[in-house]
Amino acid sequence: MTAIDPITLDTEARRQRRFARINKADAWFRVFGLAWMTPILKAAAGDNPRAQAGDIWRLLGVPLLAIALFIGLWATLAPKVQTSLGAVPGPAQVWEQVGELRADAVREGEREMAFYERQSERNAEHIANGEPDKVRDRVYTGKPTYYDQIWTSIKTVFFGFLIASIVAIPLGIAAGLSVTANAALNPLIQIFKPVSPLAWLPIVTMIVSATYTNSDGMFSKSFLISAITVTLCSLWPTLINTALGVASIDKDLVSVSRVLKMNTYTKITKLVLPSALPLIFTGLRLSLGVGWMVLIAAEMLAQNPGLGKFVWDEFQNGSSQSLARIMVAVFTIGIIGFLLDRVMFALQSMFTFSNNR
Repeated sequence: MTAIDPITLDTEARRQRRFARINKADAWFRVFGLAWMTPILKAAAGDNPRAQAGDIWRLLGVPLLAIALFIGLWATLAPKVQTSLGAVPGPAQVWEQVGELRADAVREGEREMAFYERQSERNAEHIANGEPDKVRDRVYTGKPTYYDQIWTSIKTVFFGFLIASIVAIPLGIAAGLSVTANAALNPLIQIFKPVSPLAWLPIVTMIVSATYTNSDGMFSKSFLISAITVTLCSLWPTLINTALGVASIDKDLVSVSRVLKMNTYTKITKLVLPSALPLIFTGLRLSLGVGWMVLIAAEMLAQNPGLGKFVWDEFQNGSSQSLARIMVAVFTIGIIGFLLDRVMFALQSMFTFSNNR
């Protein structure tokens, strides 16, 4: 009988623990779009490097090659297309404008800092001269930077999405549990779901302008107009998927709730929501994506602060750099949309994991 070396056993045990940690991390790599990390770590740990190389090529090499081909075609074909603003900018020109926008933001930040320093000096001088009534604290009202526009759009879409979720999830639960509620809501869903944000926007603008007359409120009027438009257009996917998820729960669970004489709240929180959670999160992800697209259109049309207004202002500006800056905004909108979806997918994975433990 051959004795097994304890050192070999210890090495194998450590190796198995490493692979267990890698497999556990793989679920989160997939959530954040980093699935290519798993074969790299496995190859580094010595798990059949040749097989892992194939996965690395499929998960990382092919996407990078596709991106490289896209950039190559873009750089080759862009100069051949002439517009009223000159040739379509290539990757180099667009990247140059990324740096320019960054420099603009730095310069604006320096101007804002200088403004507050001058204001502090004036106020200190008034106080020293015994003139406290002349002290003024004014807010800097300079031009918003590109980063300010991005942050405004993100805040607006999340606010509108939050309101949409608060409205849609309870209505979806009611429609899924009650045939009567479903019959009442279905025609409204069918009528209003296809309505374009461009149709909602003038109605929302007039109603908000008529009812929100206090300019010193918590939210600006333009913010509310954009957010409510997002709400009206983005609540439908969540409502429909929530109703579908609730209506499709296992009938045995419903029977158990009757046998145990659960009240409505316990039934919803303990049985309905856990079972319907995957479809609810699918609806939330769709709603957030719809809301992000709607917001950019609403900001462009209503000239409300945000990325949409930035695009429209650059289009109206008509300078030689405008087209490149618009393309920077296009890539920014796409990247943020991808990140928003990843955030919702991560939340879905967290809730599903905790629910299934």
